[in-house]
Amino acid sequence: MTTLAEFMIIAGADNRPPMLEKSLYDSWKSRMEFYMENRKNGRMILDSVQNGPLVWPTVVQEDDTTRKKTYVELSATEKLQADSDCKDTNIVFQGLLADVYAIVNHHKVAKEI
Repeated sequence: MTTLAEFMIIAGADNRPPMLEKSLYDSWKSRMEFYMENRKNGRMILDSVQNGPLVWPTVVQEDDTTRKKTYVELSATEKLQADSDCKDTNIVFQGLLADVYAIVNHHKVAKEI
């Protein structure tokens, strides 16, 4: 009898990232890279995993103090990168088993995970 997971693989479902099997990390990493590349803005998502998240730009205020830009103040490209940073972390978390997730859930950046 075919399980639901096997049926989804046969049918070609791609709405869930591959799950990590602890003894097969290299294989999982490769499959995750392909999964991320296949998402909308996949190259940007994968770049975020490999090189770290967007370093948010700063602005100088009238009183000569600096602060990070808010999301609203980012350019369209910077917003896309910030969104990709969230997506990559979410994808990696979804591909982890519960016991592995418990070890790394305090990280907020996919590269650290």
